[in-house]
Amino acid sequence: MKKQKRKAAAADSSEATAPQSKPFVWWPWAAALVAVIVAFEVYGPALNGAFVFDDRILPFMTPGVERQPWTYWIGTVRPLLMLSFWLDFSRSGLESATYHTTNLILHLLNSFLVALIAGRLCSWAGVEEKKRNVLGVFCGALFLLHPLQTESVAYVASRSEALSIFFFYSAFSVFLYREEAGMGLPRTLAILALFAAAAVTKEHTVVLPALILIADYFWDRGGVRKNAILYGALAVAGAIGGAFVVNVLSRSGTAGFNTAGRTPLTYFFTQCRVIWSYIRFFFLPTGQNLDPDVEISATLFDHGAIVGLLGLVALLAAALFFRKRFPLASFGVITFLLLLAPTSSFVPIFDVQAEHRMYLPFLGLTLVAAEALRRLEAKQIAGIAAVVLTACAVLTYHRNQVWATPLTLWQDTAAKSPKKWRPLFQLGYAYYESGRCQEAAQSYEAAAKTGTQTYELLSDWTIALDCAGRVSDAIPKMQEALRFENNAHGHAVLGSLFAKTNMRDEALAELQIAQNLDPKFEMTYVYRGIVYELGGDKTAAAAEYQQALRINPSNQAAREALARATR
Repeated sequence: MKKQKRKAAAADSSEATAPQSKPFVWWPWAAALVAVIVAFEVYGPALNGAFVFDDRILPFMTPGVERQPWTYWIGTVRPLLMLSFWLDFSRSGLESATYHTTNLILHLLNSFLVALIAGRLCSWAGVEEKKRNVLGVFCGALFLLHPLQTESVAYVASRSEALSIFFFYSAFSVFLYREEAGMGLPRTLAILALFAAAAVTKEHTVVLPALILIADYFWDRGGVRKNAILYGALAVAGAIGGAFVVNVLSRSGTAGFNTAGRTPLTYFFTQCRVIWSYIRFFFLPTGQNLDPDVEISATLFDHGAIVGLLGLVALLAAALFFRKRFPLASFGVITFLLLLAPTSSFVPIFDVQAEHRMYLPFLGLTLVAAEALRRLEAKQIAGIAAVVLTACAVLTYHRNQVWATPLTLWQDTAAKSPKKWRPLFQLGYAYYESGRCQEAAQSYEAAAKTGTQTYELLSDWTIALDCAGRVSDAIPKMQEALRFENNAHGHAVLGSLFAKTNMRDEALAELQIAQNLDPKFEMTYVYRGIVYELGGDKTAAAAEYQQALRINPSNQAAREALARATR
């Protein structure tokens, strides 16, 4: 009997001490599934959108790139970014939907990382678990659905943001979810690898070591002494990364200290105003513009730059003063300003404002929003979050409708920046691509009236006039363009225009000039073949078309003309 009692007691004891299996937590998976469905709906209008603006100068648009090995793609300053483009090109060629879908998938992954980061910081701020989960999901969903993110997702060239920030946020997450005992070697190596991947994808991510150091001390997680291995490695990596960035900036004409029309001081003064525009767009996302027309503050007193600077100083001072009372908001403000600093401080960039620059520092403002909600009940937080996210989703959907076609995008941009030449120029090209040649010519004329005239503008204006049947207006416009830049393209186009007005000798003379300037410009031979064909000499015309095809076998115009001439 005693033995049976001892056995029963032992059994009870083993059951009590046996590890209990944790119940399956289903809600994160459900939230992730909903996020994927909603994201594809909200960003759907732009998924099949055409390549626009800088998309068209990316490597996959280069003629003959399909014959290049993958090593050709990564031999640039951003190898991982170009590798991602190579993967898309290998699957789908120039099918734009593939590139847009890759951007959206990266954006989804980044929103999950934001939820993880926000959840961890809420835990460190002492937010109770139930609220912590709701706030983490809210921050991730706000990152996912905010209309300010549209440019970074719908613009293929902005993949540099999404991909670099994926590595950046991943590295920061590895730091945040470390063991309390300190940073071991494996975790340190993981952070270094992710940091390196981020830095070679886009240079502004070199601020990661600063963010980790500030987070360590702000949240009192051990500091340099406890994480000496990590900070020693980051110091070396940061120095290498800084040298890499300086090297890139020294060779760039649109960013760095060689940027025309920008100095460190004028850029800084201007950013004192621009940063407040970014903050306004976060809290009131209306009036977004792909190419805003921002006046440069030449001095601290130009266009209210001093007011913006004093406001930023006050904001940072408030963040430090109220650190204990509002830790999430305080750290959010510091994070926002730190992560925005690479593009919005003293290093000049030709375009002083761009929405995609908010992609990395967006995290900081989500923490400010989390602070504003944390003292409410979980159900109240969920209710307010649902309203905010629904409004964001609607606005983002409509913004993606603007990005659906180049024409709608540049119509919107030109309407908001009517005195800036670039939107008007791009609108002219969008009209031309849509077959609306007269409207294209009008847009080019409006661009020229802004005071900026270039060979590219005048030559495209010429082509639009020709397309609209205004050949007599096109000829002097092309002659004007050639005064800006004397090249084979301009003389060949002028030759084709002379041919259309039956000025055969003038046409052949211009085409000969074009051939002398660049014997490998294939359209010279196409246009000369047309001149011969119009004169009834199909044999000479065929020889010209064949020469064009020898230079570029994929020239469709030459192929069709040769078939016509040899019938």
